Parts: sequence; structure tokens; C-alpha cells
Amino acid sequence: MKGRGQQHDLTLSQQLLFLKANPAIGGVGTVRANRLTWQVPIQPTPLARSYLTTVTYQPDQTPDVQINDPDLELLADGRPLPHVYRNPLRLCLYLPGTREWEARKRIDQTVIPWTYIWLYYFEDWLWSDDWKGEGQHPRDEPKPVGNRALRRAVARS
Repeated sequence: MKGRGQQHDLTLSQQLLFLKANPAIGGVGTVRANRLTWQVPIQPTPLARSYLTTVTYQPDQTPDVQINDPDLELLADGRPLPHVYRNPLRLCLYLPGTREWEARKRIDQTVIPWTYIWLYYFEDWLWSDDWKGEGQHPRDEPKPVGNRALRRAVARS
């Protein structure tokens, strides 16, 4: 039970409602079988290509962001992709276990804007071969944090 003044985790239906109600976020989504799925085309800048993006989220897990089209690995032309998890390929948008993402936060105000930023830096990386998005990938840490969310994220990568 939450104490006074603490926020409760948002339900999947609330997350879907916020995504649909946010005028800056396009896309379509559903909640089925205790899973939120949101598809949105994201164009990080007016001159950039558009990326068909899928966000999936289940309670007690972190949101996953996948790019359905175009194929990021094809665009990378053989270079290893920066800041991604593997199996399946997902964007690394924040360091798990740091409370940047919590279930009480809105996906439309966190994960979607972070995806725009990631794609902005990805577009820059494609031509410069220099990842300027900074950040820390869980595998870059010398010692893994004894945190359940981090262990799960690394295990899925």
C-alpha cells in the first residue's frame, strides 16, 4: 500500500488513455491480455525518415520499444548498432534500475519522447559513425547493480 502523497502505478488502460489523449503523439494502440501495444510513426526531425515504432508494456516490466520499419540493422550497413538490446532487437532508452522509468510515469511523457531523441542520435550516427546520445548501457558497467529490473533487462538483451 502506498503512503500519503505517493503516486500509484498507472494501469494499462490509463497509459493507453494518456497516449490517445496526447495531441503531440500520433498512433494507435490496444490493451489485450494484460499487455499494452502502441504503434506510432516517428520522424525525429523534418528531414529524417519516418520510423514505424511499436511500444509494448506489461505490468511489472519495463516498456519495450522496437522499430518495425525501416530495418535498423540494414541501415547500419554491417556496423554494430549502438544502445540496443538483442533478442529481440529493442532500443536502450534509459538505464534500468535508476528510476528514470517507473510504472507511475506516463509513457507518452517519457518513453515516446526518449524514442524521438534516440532516433535523432541514430540518424546522426548513421552518417558520422559517432554516437552522440551519450548514456550508459547496462553492459558498460564494471559491476552490475544488484537490482531486479536491471538483471531482467540484461538477461533479455
